[in-house]
Amino acid sequence: MCKECGCGHEGGSNTRLQFTVHGYTEEIAQEVEKELLGLPGVLYVHIHAHDGETTVDYNPEKTKLGEILKVLNARGLDAVL
Repeated sequence: MCKECGCGHEGGSNTRLQFTVHGYTEEIAQEVEKELLGLPGVLYVHIHAHDGETTVDYNPEKTKLGEILKVLNARGLDAVL
């Protein structure tokens, strides 16, 4: 559970990707979260702008990892997988 926001989301049987992203601001994190949720097969996104921790639950048959990274790269963010 995150000390900053208290999240403790438990995922289902989807692929869960957890990684760190450098360069978030609160505003950019909200925009990225909304854009990722608009991708087909992306069911859950949670971003901690304060430390860059990013969690994405998605169906890789509908959205490829490269598409997720493309959203981040378009904003000049650096994902560390």
